[in-house]
Amino acid sequence: MSSAKSTSNWRDVALTALAPAVWGSTYIVTTQLLPPDRPFTAALLRVLPAGLLLVLAGRWLPRRGDWGKLLRLSALNIGAFQALLFVAAYRLPGGLAAVVGAIQPLLVMGLAWGLDRNRPGGWPLAASLTGIAGMAALLLSPGSAWDGLGVLAALGGAVCMACGTFLTRRWRLAAPITALTGWQLLLGGLMLLPLAWRLDAPLPALGAVQIAAYGYLSLFGALLAYLLWFRGIARLSPVAVSSLGLLSPLTAVLLGWLLLGQALSPLSLLGLVTVLASVLVVQWNMAAAVPARQF
Repeated sequence: MSSAKSTSNWRDVALTALAPAVWGSTYIVTTQLLPPDRPFTAALLRVLPAGLLLVLAGRWLPRRGDWGKLLRLSALNIGAFQALLFVAAYRLPGGLAAVVGAIQPLLVMGLAWGLDRNRPGGWPLAASLTGIAGMAALLLSPGSAWDGLGVLAALGGAVCMACGTFLTRRWRLAAPITALTGWQLLLGGLMLLPLAWRLDAPLPALGAVQIAAYGYLSLFGALLAYLLWFRGIARLSPVAVSSLGLLSPLTAVLLGWLLLGQALSPLSLLGLVTVLASVLVVQWNMAAAVPARQF
């Protein structure tokens, strides 16, 4: 790989990495700033306004033959994933929800190996397994508590995001990134609307802090983060993109330590270093492998 291509690749990696880093803040914002026990409302208010803004800005309509795929991507990447994400965020403490969802890179790798001819080598698999081991070390931190439904939601969210990431790259819908992101957020938000209406209690009167929290989740956690994420999917391999998802639990745990005083044991610190190292190894190996655009 030439120096120019290498620089461009690492720029794409850095920009894409911002998305899971921002998503890692979802958990602390949800538990500390949002009204309690309203996961579907939180998911709805996160994605629907952002989708409307991007669709209006993009002024692009999907082709007739793309609607079926677009609806499936919207359900996987946005509707189901965001619903399960907030269920897990409300029921699991700290970064535990994000840590459970760290199996996503292995799921994407399994899809790539099973369905595509261009398969990643052993190093990405070994590095991803090492990253999962680092996540397991974080689970052993003091104060970790398990909730069965929360764990199932986190696992389900990881499966949805892995399938959505893989299919987004595999199908390659002919759409600008802004339009592709906007339509998925809009359609996913519409899928969440009946859930929020029927299953969540009405919102109480919101204070300035809660309004700002919802605004942050929508503008930064949905609009900006998904633009960067789908941009990364278009430029990097799905395995490289999904490995960056490990930065979400990393951010969640660090925010819990910095802002909430949650303890980090020496084993947890070793886990943090291990996760960072595994992400870098995957990126280096995927950058040296078959160019992503041949996927």
